[in-house]
Amino acid sequence: MEVTQVRVFPVGEERLKAYATIVLDDCFLVRNLRLIQGKKGLFVAMPNRRTKEGSYRDVAHPITRDLRERIERAVIEAYEQLRGSEDF
Repeated sequence: MEVTQVRVFPVGEERLKAYATIVLDDCFLVRNLRLIQGKKGLFVAMPNRRTKEGSYRDVAHPITRDLRERIERAVIEAYEQLRGSEDF
C-alpha cells in the first residue's frame, strides 16, 4: 500500500501541530490523523473515537510497522514542506 496523497492542515497549538488527510493507493481516504510534537520529535496519531467508558480507540490504523512508517514519513514531509512555504 502506498500513500498517494497527503493534505496537511496546520493548527496553532503547542503539541498538536496539524491535522492530516491521506489517500492510500488512490482509492482509500483516511481523515483526522494528528501530527503531534512529542518528547522525541514529531509523530502521527491515528484517528480515534471516545468509548462509552471514556477511553479512546483508533478508528483506523496500519497493521504493519512498514505502512505506519510510510504514513508518518509522508505526513511529516508534507508538513515540513508547508512550513517552508508562504502558505503556512
